[in-house]
Amino acid sequence: MITLTGGTIFLMWLGEQITQRGIGNGTSLIIMSGIVAQLPSALAGTLELGRQGALSTGLILIVLVMAIAVITFIVFMERAQRRLLIQYPKRQVGNRMFEGQSSHLPLKLNTSGVIPPIFASSLLLLPTTIANFTAGQGPSWLTAITTQLAHGRPLFLALYVGLIVFFAFFYTAIVFNPTETADNLKKHGGFIPGIRPGERTAEYIDYVLSRITVIGAAYLAVVCLFPEILISYAAVPFYFGGTSLLIVVSVTMDTVAQVQGYLLAHQYEGLIKRSKLRGRRR
Repeated sequence: MITLTGGTIFLMWLGEQITQRGIGNGTSLIIMSGIVAQLPSALAGTLELGRQGALSTGLILIVLVMAIAVITFIVFMERAQRRLLIQYPKRQVGNRMFEGQSSHLPLKLNTSGVIPPIFASSLLLLPTTIANFTAGQGPSWLTAITTQLAHGRPLFLALYVGLIVFFAFFYTAIVFNPTETADNLKKHGGFIPGIRPGERTAEYIDYVLSRITVIGAAYLAVVCLFPEILISYAAVPFYFGGTSLLIVVSVTMDTVAQVQGYLLAHQYEGLIKRSKLRGRRR
């Protein structure tokens, strides 16, 4: 227990140091590194089973093609947005009149990210963890619950989907505040065409966000249930999809976006320095 607690605290501290001094979220990068480090051994084990004849070559190729398809699907859904048109009226600054501008408010299809699958799997593993502490000597009802919550069981799959949907809505409600967004738009003079600023705008944003969260929760449930069904009913040992692949793809996309933003800011910083030097020479 001391080693587990100390190691967890050290990894949290290390993740914060990476976040402050590096690029990307440190904790997410550490989790992604642990997942990616296991991929070569998993792939080698799958190929070894194919060499021994336990898995056919056609099944291995199908698994690899499906893995690529799942990655493509995750990238498409993570980049998907619902853009709300924002209109800004004409305004006068001094003697100058500025024309009205239009912008958009992007709402991600999956606002909650990878939090729902992580929370759902953690809660479902709680009875198994408690049963392991008792070394199989616990009460009979605990053993029955642990048996029903084994991977691939109907109760496990149903609770998994239900918890993913619940946490998708719960975390989205925590992260995104429609009332605050509507107030900020009203302060800056922005409005959604056909919607009255203020409370009506907040209700409309919440209306749209609730409906796209349904699609995002369904997408998370499909991606996470797919490997469970393959492992349980198709006897595929190579684990792909689900929380692990979701974390790897999401963290990679966020890190690449931050690197691009850093390079763009660095490029603008260099241009500003050059313009200042040329101005001094003049």
